[in-house]
Amino acid sequence: MNKKLTLVAFSLLASIGMGAQTIYDVTKMTEKDLNGTARFVGMGGAMGALGGDMSTIATNPAGIGIYRSNDAAVSFGFSSTGTESTYGGNTLNSNKNRWQLNNAGFVLSNKIGNQTALRYVNFAFNYNRAKSFNKTMSMEGLINLTPDGDVVSQTFQMASQAGGMFEKGYNIKYIDDNATTNDNVFTNPNVGWLAAIGWGGALYNPLYEDKEHKDKLTGFGAFLPQPYSKFNSRETGGIDQYDFNISFNFNDRVYLGLTVGAYDLNYTKSSVYSEDYGAGEGYDVTSWTNIDGSGFDFKIGAIIRPIETSPLRIGLALHTPTFYKLTLATNVRLVSDIYGQNDKGEDELYRSTVDSYDFLNNKDMTYDYELRTPWKYNLSLGYTVGTNLALGAEYEYQDYSSIRLHYPEGDEMGYENSTVKEMLKGVSTLRLGAEYKVIPEFALRAGYNYSSAAYKDGAYKDLPLNSVMTDTDYANAKSKSNYTLGIGYRGSLVYADLAYQYSTYKSDFYAFDDEYLNKTKVTNTRSQVIFTLGMRF
Repeated sequence: MNKKLTLVAFSLLASIGMGAQTIYDVTKMTEKDLNGTARFVGMGGAMGALGGDMSTIATNPAGIGIYRSNDAAVSFGFSSTGTESTYGGNTLNSNKNRWQLNNAGFVLSNKIGNQTALRYVNFAFNYNRAKSFNKTMSMEGLINLTPDGDVVSQTFQMASQAGGMFEKGYNIKYIDDNATTNDNVFTNPNVGWLAAIGWGGALYNPLYEDKEHKDKLTGFGAFLPQPYSKFNSRETGGIDQYDFNISFNFNDRVYLGLTVGAYDLNYTKSSVYSEDYGAGEGYDVTSWTNIDGSGFDFKIGAIIRPIETSPLRIGLALHTPTFYKLTLATNVRLVSDIYGQNDKGEDELYRSTVDSYDFLNNKDMTYDYELRTPWKYNLSLGYTVGTNLALGAEYEYQDYSSIRLHYPEGDEMGYENSTVKEMLKGVSTLRLGAEYKVIPEFALRAGYNYSSAAYKDGAYKDLPLNSVMTDTDYANAKSKSNYTLGIGYRGSLVYADLAYQYSTYKSDFYAFDDEYLNKTKVTNTRSQVIFTLGMRF
């Protein structure tokens, strides 16, 4: 049972794009948090038609056109992200706290005159932490049996990927010390890494001769007791957004704006999944992935006050897709302990280790690709009552099934894009907000956000047969709600705002893809406090 692996040409995979993106990666990079100035967050982000806040540069660019004076502000935030997972009677909690610079920017307002239709031309820049990936997750428990009493195991997914490759004509073979480079499964760009590490760890039987005996390719878990599984992951990074704006005020009734956005994305995930079969037998898979790159988009917007005697404002905005150029880096390490017979016919516990670093000269496998997020459509309403009350409502829509992945040469990733179209759907976001000035210098704020789920029923992590990804876990997030409160002070020159945001959503988590695996119920929460200090002059 003691196999020695000859992975001498593993590094050839470094230059080949091999199914490394899933619907769960692209949704992370498309979603954005409710973030910005404390005033913007305190009103739930529902300021697209009201304008007059630098954070509207990223939702409705025409909101900058409302300004009649210069503005400069910086915002700091503290967030606490938590997950509570329940599986097989076990409940685990994971938390992560972080300080960060949420927002910084300025607006330069230029008055043209009172006699012409064009009253103001304004310029603005704003930095915003558009997305935070910081999150930890843990679960563990005895994996359930099928309705027929059979074992469920991640090793079945390893064997399934190998079997799928066999159907395509790529046979996973036993490799001994005398294997040549051409015999090595790791040198073949048609071989998935999950199948490869499962083979290297002796977690399924790779020996069969023809399609009539392909059923022999069975996951190791089928021959052992019900496994006890553990999963831990840590995600870090975020998306930094840099917006540049020009906006116009016509007759104090029509406002137009254009924003050019630049994005800096960095996402890192490390995870460990293990199965313990008792008596010292089991395995663990440690996967690491980093996605890094940049992108850009354009946003155009308008605010119209249709009735001269009414404070009602209607806002419209259109955001182009964000065009990302990204680089993925990944590595994997598997350690398995399995009993086998030695030369004397006695059972002996053997350890197998497969580590991609050993065969890539201590480097990660990397490749480049491109991502195009969906178009975004925004409609907003704003209404003021005197000088004391402001009300905002906003609706936004993105069709996540239109997300597209491309190779650097421009060709579409056909398999991945078909999976996106099949498993993702349109996402609707509703924002509501209110601000009430108790006195001219002091205001109270409240807001609410609702976003529908991006995943269709039955969505799963569909790894292509040649995928380099070995983290098989995925979570189908459901609708998300954000609740916000805020207070603000306005002086003659300096202003200060404070906001609190509570976000929550549930998700169904699976450590691997198996139709019989019970879901782990997860509750995700995030509490955030934002403080903004600014000056208008």
